[in-house]
Amino acid sequence: MPALVGHTYDAVIVGGGHNGLVAAAYLARAGRSVLVLERLDHTGGAAISTRPFAGVDARLSRYSYLVSLLPKKIVRDLGLTFRVRKRTISSYTPVDRDGHSTGLLVGGGERRTREAFARLTGGEREYEAWQRFYGMTGRIAERIFPTLTEPLPTRDELRRRVDDEEAWRALFEEPIGVTVEDRFADDLVRGVVLTDALIGTFADAHDPSLKQNRCFLYHVIGGGTGDWDVPVGGMGALTDALAAAARDAGAVIATGHEAVRIATDGRTAEVAYRTAEGEGVVAAAHVLVNASPQALADLTGDAHPAPAEGAQLKVNMLLKRLPKLRDSAVDPREAFSGTFHIAEGYEQLAVAHAQAAAGSLPSAPPSEIYCHSLTDPTILGEDLVEQGYQTLTLFGLHTPARLFDRDNDSVRDELLKATLAQLDAHLDEPIADCLAVDADGSPCIEAKTPLDLERDLRLPGGNIFHRDLSWPYAQEGTGRWGVETRHGNVLLCGAGAVRGGGVSGVPGHNAAMAVLGERA
Repeated sequence: MPALVGHTYDAVIVGGGHNGLVAAAYLARAGRSVLVLERLDHTGGAAISTRPFAGVDARLSRYSYLVSLLPKKIVRDLGLTFRVRKRTISSYTPVDRDGHSTGLLVGGGERRTREAFARLTGGEREYEAWQRFYGMTGRIAERIFPTLTEPLPTRDELRRRVDDEEAWRALFEEPIGVTVEDRFADDLVRGVVLTDALIGTFADAHDPSLKQNRCFLYHVIGGGTGDWDVPVGGMGALTDALAAAARDAGAVIATGHEAVRIATDGRTAEVAYRTAEGEGVVAAAHVLVNASPQALADLTGDAHPAPAEGAQLKVNMLLKRLPKLRDSAVDPREAFSGTFHIAEGYEQLAVAHAQAAAGSLPSAPPSEIYCHSLTDPTILGEDLVEQGYQTLTLFGLHTPARLFDRDNDSVRDELLKATLAQLDAHLDEPIADCLAVDADGSPCIEAKTPLDLERDLRLPGGNIFHRDLSWPYAQEGTGRWGVETRHGNVLLCGAGAVRGGGVSGVPGHNAAMAVLGERA
């Protein structure tokens, strides 16, 4: 690691998560001198792959786990050696109807999906409504997604680009619950649609703030299709490729260097940092902060934004085998390869939100699961693959950070037990019987609450988006690219930027474009 003191860089990037690495690679490829300061001993932030279970050769996407919002443009521009694979099944949602175990399998071709809707609902109506609705969101995705890497459009410009008043009203003006209830009749189908509005977002379907609509929008526009793909080699394959691209272009990445203060006059800046050996200061023309708006305020001494709150449970598991399902009409290898919805009927989601809002854990915690290794077995060692081992990633909804304040450890254990019980209700054998064990004989399962994520990753309140997601158009104070701050040469390139959130690289790209445009 070269000495940093005495050097002046064109850009210092605070934080080596995927957005910071995207910005570093773009700027370095443009000939700018770039320094990345990362407090941990590795890059990647929340988009990493790790071996969480002692002595087990399973490299899991520990936090972020699927890819949708990463533009192919970024992959091409930076020459990344990174691939994703499509999932052949979109989702499976089990349910008990009239004492009979059944469910809804979406995917595997138009005929199979149509038959699955008919099996569940007894007719064609819901499937036809599904086709019309996602045909509409698909058209919206094609029109909105390319704008994410362009200067922010105005609201009117984006509305003209959408060119569909019915879709605009449904997604941008009315609570998503209105649209779901108008278009669908079956409770389970309604719930499957609504879940995309609730990922990491604690809201009711009819929340007047429309934060659920913003969440839904980002979950259906990815890649211009709304597809959620599996990163080959795990999420760490992306951030490893980004770090390599940045270094190859000449960027300096200093791990174990924690930025503690930014001083700026709007033209030049100094960034103070701390290491295990001491402290130092480095000068920069621009500073790009790949951290939360709260962290940005701490660094600059500005007033803090409104507090953020996460609302999810993240669980990683390694299984000796996939469990059998009570719904014998569905192959577990298909059911778990897509998104496996649990306790996510429309009314169940409403009840869970009301209970959590009242200060209690949901009695039937909603969650969804998928199995990375069914689509991409490369994350497992050869011996594990041969023995039939599989990973499971579970993401729980409606568990706001406030519920864990009294005792994070005991509430986590209580919630995990209740969540797995909801899963077991649809299995022909308990999930606990399928868990692998690590080198110490402990079950291969770990759970992370919002407070755990705040501690481990410094996500404010454990919010995976750093704050509520924003509309993808310009509003007062957003600036040209949505990354600007009140300091002319300090930019926010993390998930809390406008059009941030998810593993996208979009804020990193846009912050780099803001710097390059200014100096062009």
